[in-house]
Amino acid sequence: MKEVPMSTCEREFILKAIRDRKRIDGRQTYDYRRLKVSFGMERGCCIVDLGDTKVLAQVSGKIEEPKKNRPTEGSIIINLELSPMASPAFEPGRPTESGIEMNRILERNIRDSRAVDTESLCIVAGEKVWSIRADVHVLNDEGNIMDAASIAAITALSHFRRPDVSVMGEEVTVHSPEDRDPVPLSVHHMPVCVTFAFFDQGEFLLVDPNRSEERVMDGRMVVGMNMHREICTLMMSGGMLLVKEQVLRCSQIATVKVAEIIELIQRALDKDAQARQAGEKCGFAESVPTNKITTNRKEATAIDTTAAAQQASQVIQEAGPVDKPMSNMLVQAPGTVQIGEGLVNTWDVDDEDMESEEKEGREKSVTNGREAVATSKPTERKRPVKAVSHAEGSDSEEEETVMLFQGDDETKSTEEPDSTALMQPSNSDKPAKKKGKKKKAAQK
Repeated sequence: MKEVPMSTCEREFILKAIRDRKRIDGRQTYDYRRLKVSFGMERGCCIVDLGDTKVLAQVSGKIEEPKKNRPTEGSIIINLELSPMASPAFEPGRPTESGIEMNRILERNIRDSRAVDTESLCIVAGEKVWSIRADVHVLNDEGNIMDAASIAAITALSHFRRPDVSVMGEEVTVHSPEDRDPVPLSVHHMPVCVTFAFFDQGEFLLVDPNRSEERVMDGRMVVGMNMHREICTLMMSGGMLLVKEQVLRCSQIATVKVAEIIELIQRALDKDAQARQAGEKCGFAESVPTNKITTNRKEATAIDTTAAAQQASQVIQEAGPVDKPMSNMLVQAPGTVQIGEGLVNTWDVDDEDMESEEKEGREKSVTNGREAVATSKPTERKRPVKAVSHAEGSDSEEEETVMLFQGDDETKSTEEPDSTALMQPSNSDKPAKKKGKKKKAAQK
């Protein structure tokens, strides 16, 4: 991701402030931003805050074979990581030109200046040596990464402790921190970088430029120096030319700044060592404030409710009976109830409607019962078959005729008479009956 270019108005504003011997953050020409050095819980972890620029350095070590040309010396490796978290201008997994340049400056300033004794890292000549690696991660870029990275790297190397090693014949034993105290590295001196920014072809000079000042500067010069006023590295970049007087002036300013920075580093190292020896809080735990309220929790306090209870009982005793009578429940219909008086209750049930509904229900039940009986006993069609006279051929006064009924033609195959046959006199025989009576009277 490309960096957003600076507008012309902002550029002219910054340059005009520099020409007037002013800076946009209120500092003077040779002033550094606030510098803070803190350590982690483990040895070899250091965080440096230079204003809003934040850099983390972590040192680690491992045992490996030495180089063929230097069998009695260990190795120092310094790696600088510029992640997109620090600035959108940095790409992941792909070092930029500025990143490669700063990494080389760190190697020349620390490794090539022999700040750490590499011969003390030898375990067995030609076979085993310590390889020390310092990983420097830029967490936030607000200008002058070079100075913050150099301070973090040399401080982490001074804070690091490697395990103690014992050699018995051909056997090499690496002791744990519980068995033996770890051994610090042999640091001969502490080189620190100081960055200078030039404007208007070297006419104006600033120390510790921030991000906005770096974007409008014409060039810069990095001076690596230790407390003994020895220049460990010197690097210039940008399309400008500097004269001898400007270089000497920068080296004199760097002498003062390096002494102040190294003194601050020594105080931070001594404070951390005393805290670890006394068993107090150290590292990142020291930065966490404990004298502040972080929750809304409050301790429980006892409350005396005796007076309140006595006052409540007194009020109850002084209060008279309730004048208003209790409301009576009025039952309008089964399943309903009305309490008190007032407007018409729409939930009341009318007695006439209730009686009509009950009457209709009874009629429906009777009708349904009749229909059920009719369906259970279906009627069969019956017709008269034959009249049989019990007094046929006799001279009895009363002659009775028996009518037999059968079902349809389908039931004619059964010759037995129906058990429900009706026996009644025939109307056609009544005149014959009277005629017989007259005949009998004549004979007499």
